[in-house]
Amino acid sequence: MTITPSKLNTFLIFKLPAAYLTGVRTKYIDNEKCVVTVKHKWINQNPFNSMFWAVQGMAAELTTGALMMAKIKESGKNISMLVANNNATFTKKATGRITFVCYEGKKIDDAILKTIKTGEGQTIWMEAVGTNAEGVQVSKFNFEWTIKIKN
Repeated sequence: MTITPSKLNTFLIFKLPAAYLTGVRTKYIDNEKCVVTVKHKWINQNPFNSMFWAVQGMAAELTTGALMMAKIKESGKNISMLVANNNATFTKKATGRITFVCYEGKKIDDAILKTIKTGEGQTIWMEAVGTNAEGVQVSKFNFEWTIKIKN
């Protein structure tokens, strides 16, 4: 079964309902990138009339995590994944529709091959950048993912 935007959005309803209710939606995924959007609304706002940072974080994490899930599924191996660390930078108020993109599918391929070959866990940092409708960056998130072969 291939991971598609539609399947990921259905997954959100059952496994990450807070992300779904706040409007986080996967728009595109392929071998190299994942695109997730979220629109500033009442349900996801902060007191400063912009999107709450945690909602941006959910959308950003989904871009990296969806790529990771797809690559693990594609490998056919039983591999666990977990966020070990993260950081973020906010450069502009997030209003309107914010689009998060991660272009780091190749990093995941390399880490999965290495963990399969060596049997040792791997860590990789992945970046997701959020931009507004004008293409201006509003935030950047980095997630340190750990993967390892399950016994």
